[in-house]
Amino acid sequence: MIYVFLADGFEETEAIAPIDMLRRAKLDVKTVGIGTSTPTSSHGIRVAADLGENDMELSSELQLIVLPGGMPGTLNLDKSPVVHSAIDYCVKNDIPVGAICAAPSVLGKLGLLSGRNAVCYPGFEQYLTGAKVQNSLCVTDGRFTTAAGAGAAIEFGLELVKVLCGEGRSAELRSAIVADR
Repeated sequence: MIYVFLADGFEETEAIAPIDMLRRAKLDVKTVGIGTSTPTSSHGIRVAADLGENDMELSSELQLIVLPGGMPGTLNLDKSPVVHSAIDYCVKNDIPVGAICAAPSVLGKLGLLSGRNAVCYPGFEQYLTGAKVQNSLCVTDGRFTTAAGAGAAIEFGLELVKVLCGEGRSAELRSAIVADR
């Protein structure tokens, strides 16, 4: 099971593109509404989440959690005890965590990126406490995958597929969606 957290103000491209890539890889992905079952994106698009935050189960079935960026979506994720519990669970159980745009700041404030390569939306580097900030679209270091922003959303999704399914499956999807020519 993969949970993608959607809080009011999430960046829709940063949520939907990774969901698309993960589902194309035949992975079980559920969106989780944080604070509401129908969060509204940063550009006014309302989305019906698959699960409410109280319906989410942290169990051995969990493979990955994803934190889309956007404002004030990232701030809403950061103040959510449910999101912090999921992050803690992943860290304790060596489960991958993906965060894009401003959302890596949630991980950085917790000190989880210290000593790791990471990337975020320009201007949020100050929140990546102790991270080795990279100049790339997307980077995986250990269990953490971070990406720069909406323009990196497909690359982020393909990287998450690579983390869970391997380079071969990610390359197949890259070819199928004509991401490289």
